[in-house]
Amino acid sequence: MGNLSAPGVMRALVLTAPRRMEVHEIPRPVPQPRDVLLKVGSVGLCGTDFHIFEGHANYNTDTKGQPIPLSEQAQILGHEFCGTVVEVGSAVTDLDVGDRVIVDQGLSCVSRAAEKLCEYCATGNSHQCAEYRECGITGVQGALADYIAVPAINAVKVESDLPMQQCALAEPLGCVIHSSTMLTNAQARYTFGGERPVRNVLICGAGPAGLLFTQYLRNVLGFDGLLIVSEPSAQRRELATGYGASVTLDPAESELASAVQDLTHGERIHCLIESAGVAHLFKQMPGLLRKQATVLLYGHGHHGVDLGVLNNVQFLEPTLVSPIGASGGFETDGRPSTYRCALDLLSNEKINVSKFITHSYRALEDVPRGFGEDRSGTDFIKGVALLDH
Repeated sequence: MGNLSAPGVMRALVLTAPRRMEVHEIPRPVPQPRDVLLKVGSVGLCGTDFHIFEGHANYNTDTKGQPIPLSEQAQILGHEFCGTVVEVGSAVTDLDVGDRVIVDQGLSCVSRAAEKLCEYCATGNSHQCAEYRECGITGVQGALADYIAVPAINAVKVESDLPMQQCALAEPLGCVIHSSTMLTNAQARYTFGGERPVRNVLICGAGPAGLLFTQYLRNVLGFDGLLIVSEPSAQRRELATGYGASVTLDPAESELASAVQDLTHGERIHCLIESAGVAHLFKQMPGLLRKQATVLLYGHGHHGVDLGVLNNVQFLEPTLVSPIGASGGFETDGRPSTYRCALDLLSNEKINVSKFITHSYRALEDVPRGFGEDRSGTDFIKGVALLDH
């Protein structure tokens, strides 16, 4: 292990064009003094990865904010990941070779050891850092590779025996934690535990995010009101019920607005969590929302609907909450608070992700199936690349 810093090569899955991934040999990263080099353990395949892969999104931008085409700068995806430390930089004193870690992939002021924190990092909004960059998203190498170097301060040691493929999902859980924090802190008419408490919640979409929100509302926030989950997949609806949904609805079988009005006795929804990334939902919102309800806009990838659909949504004067990433403050040791919280919830089994990991990939060459043929199957919920096995 001690000779890894010598020049070497590794394999990586490179996105060279929309919908085209190839395994290439590239230089293995050499850790800087404050870095650790990780043997990649496990990588979750995320909706954001799918959007980039399909050419519907590109967050690797130039100084003018314009996307840099893949033909000019190919990308290595993979921002939900964990790994094993195989080398530590000369300035790292609190991690050792052999440690398993989860990683905050966002590079912030604390990651860079900036002398002064920007206003975002200083106020617990690390994923909006003024100089923010992100592994696997903004052109920085992601984890669909043999190795990745990250700032040691971004790596949180795994003290439990939590399996690697579950460790990787600390990142999406961190996003749900951050989103829920923004939701509970929102200056809205209906709040969780306030003067006018939220009595009902509608989660649109029971993919990984919707299933995490269902558990977080029940097991962490202690929400005991009516929790409705709308999802066309019977498999996912069953999981949502097991995780605590009061009622699940198939939007393909019943008119959603009518069903919601019946379930709420005409009151409509106090809090709607849009976790599906389906633009058509905005057309339905006027029939779903109570006036001055709260809408959490979590899903991404909306396309195919004219923005005019927002006219009737705005007429209801909802509070719109639009979180991004697993943002948060920092622990006394400089580690990201949100990720440590996510790891604790997984390790203590407050949140269970094992039930919705449906597909695993044991080699880089197999991972493209999770972006294509496997993902198009009806049984696909979450794919995970298990690369260190």
